[in-house]
Amino acid sequence: PGDVLVFLPGEREIREAAEALRKHSFGKLAPGLEVLPLFARQTAVEQGRVFASHQGQRVVLATNVAETSLTVPGIRYVIDSGLARVKRYSHRNKVEQLQVEPISRAAASQRAGRCGRVSAGVCFKLYDEDDFNKRPPYTEPEILRSSLAGVILRMKSLHLGDVEDFPFLEAPAPRMIADGYQLLAELGAIDETSKELTKVGFELAKLPLDPKIGRMILAAREYGCLREVLIIASALGTQDPRDRPQEHATTADQAHAKWKDEKSEFLSYLKLWAAGDEIWKHETSNKQRQWCRQNFINWLRLREWRDVHAQLLTLCHEHGWKENQIAASYEAIHKALLTGLLGHIGLISEEDKNYLGARGIRFYIHPGSALLKKAGRWIVAAEIVETSRLFARCIAKIEPEWLEQVGGHLIRKHVYEPHWEKGPGQVVAWERVTLHGLMIHAKRRLHYGPSDPKLAREILIREALVAGQVGEDWVRKWRFFQHNAKLMKEIEALEHKARRPDVLVDDELIHAFYDSRIPEGIITLAAFDHWRREAEAANPKLLCLEKEQLMRHEAAGITTDAFPPEFTHRGQSFRLSYHHDPGAADDGVTLTLPLTALN
Repeated sequence: PGDVLVFLPGEREIREAAEALRKHSFGKLAPGLEVLPLFARQTAVEQGRVFASHQGQRVVLATNVAETSLTVPGIRYVIDSGLARVKRYSHRNKVEQLQVEPISRAAASQRAGRCGRVSAGVCFKLYDEDDFNKRPPYTEPEILRSSLAGVILRMKSLHLGDVEDFPFLEAPAPRMIADGYQLLAELGAIDETSKELTKVGFELAKLPLDPKIGRMILAAREYGCLREVLIIASALGTQDPRDRPQEHATTADQAHAKWKDEKSEFLSYLKLWAAGDEIWKHETSNKQRQWCRQNFINWLRLREWRDVHAQLLTLCHEHGWKENQIAASYEAIHKALLTGLLGHIGLISEEDKNYLGARGIRFYIHPGSALLKKAGRWIVAAEIVETSRLFARCIAKIEPEWLEQVGGHLIRKHVYEPHWEKGPGQVVAWERVTLHGLMIHAKRRLHYGPSDPKLAREILIREALVAGQVGEDWVRKWRFFQHNAKLMKEIEALEHKARRPDVLVDDELIHAFYDSRIPEGIITLAAFDHWRREAEAANPKLLCLEKEQLMRHEAAGITTDAFPPEFTHRGQSFRLSYHHDPGAADDGVTLTLPLTALN
């Protein structure tokens, strides 16, 4: 006789084991056998059933919450799977991992100690002795499997020296320290070069919160949404108050549906807060509990959420930060949230409908999300956790333009293919914009001049003034341009007559002429025209070329006598034209006459 405590790694394994036991013919062998799950996410009422008195035998299926946190009475037998779901931080992917791992020898002994507290007990280990002996003696300390950003921030603010030199009992790996610095740089809390705290870093160190959540609160002051972000931040810092018991999952979902938001799960917290706040302010404690039961809300967790919010509010008042009186916009709230969650953004992959995340990761929206089928092209998530696969939880739609405003210090820009555009009269290029490897803009048009004035001026002279790629409006205004074009046309006519294409100088010499006269810093036609007007007022012929400057050789022998413009026959004049293009139909001299004169 006696109750049985079974240690399993997680909630899913517990539900599967409970189902298997209920379906098994166990009931015939042990009538009245009671199977009870026990895990941290259960409501207080559900957990309380484990401690209630009972008849017959009971099997408690528990996670490692029953290892040290809770002592289940009356346990005679322990069955230990030797596994636990351990929370780890991946410095490579910057995500939390909840992986099933073998427990340490110390944890196994602790589990064995759960039975036989009143009288002798038996522990069954579902793994062999060799496996047990090969396991580490103790569970790995949390500092070795957590993000160190908060630790580094606190040590910097307390002037405890570099984290690399601090005499930890268990020193974290250098790559974990480097990751902590990287996250703080992403939040703008440290200077990447000196690794010293910035103004934001000092303010962040005053908030007893995860640095990412603290950063949201600091940004909320700038965006005028402190009231809303304090509610969301305190929710993210505590357990979700919404309960979803397995046996009443559909009813719970219906109760929670009234707080859903079509674009953001963060805003669901605001709607839930507003509903709960009314009850909290105007109803008795009994009515509050009753409302929580009807709406599948955990009363204790709701109270914890409100307590954390009250503490954050007090902290803000101490620093003189005032809440906004006017309701904040969707954009302002999510820009503030983005400042702390730039590593949790995602861009949909058109191939298989998962999301491309920062630094090359791929993740899926959690199946329980209200936005599972409605999420947009760009999303941000409160957390990305690896269980059976990489899942994003608590997500919202965002606009890529916000990323440039919020994450300007992390944006990578590549400008390519500068070219002349006749319409706007300036040099234009394409810009590729990325954040953490995600493409925000693949080919965005931008004015190239300010980024490279020297090259922009060069292209302007070559394309606009030398090649003549300008609009008609400019041509009509510029006397020098008309004069130079006419001269070049005349010299080209001489080339055709002489049948030698080397009389007109090449483009380099014309470019050198303009280059010597136009000052530095002229990068648009508008700027050029403004300078030209002032310069020509002093010297009207400043930009006018002369015939000698445009001719490489003297055009000796090319006279009107040798190359007359007209042919006179019997008192009638007919036009002559000269064209040098060997092989073409009009190569040579062409006489143009009316059909009536042909005979």
